[in-house]
Amino acid sequence: MTKWIDLPPVWLCLFLVLTWLQATRLPFGGDLGAGALGDLIGGLLVGGGLVLMVLAFVEMRRAKTTVIPHMTPHALVTTGIFRRTRNPIYLGDALILTGLAFRWDAWPSLVLVPLFVWVITDRFILSEEARLQEQFGASFERYTEETRRWV
Repeated sequence: MTKWIDLPPVWLCLFLVLTWLQATRLPFGGDLGAGALGDLIGGLLVGGGLVLMVLAFVEMRRAKTTVIPHMTPHALVTTGIFRRTRNPIYLGDALILTGLAFRWDAWPSLVLVPLFVWVITDRFILSEEARLQEQFGASFERYTEETRRWV
């Protein structure tokens, strides 16, 4: 049961709740986003994150493989958005977190973004990469040499 609760969207929601709580309960009044500019930057980041996620889902669906981190993939996806980043869905999550911090004028919560990246890398990416290495060997090794983990 814990395995199915320990999913990246749950972690993203936790970090979003912390960001929102900081924005609403501990506002610093710095207006770093400068109102409309913060909304624009936040919207672009959230939108970009959603686009990355959709592009990744489409590629994974096309390859008939899973998007669930704890499951063994049936294919090594290296096409489409996966040519630019090995983890476009997680990158999309990080962009959404960053964008909503701007949108909510929660600039102190931007320190949560690298923490989120570390948690996702530690809890999901490293084990996913180990499974991919075991299953796809030299093909995965070449892919890691050509494509960065995040950006």
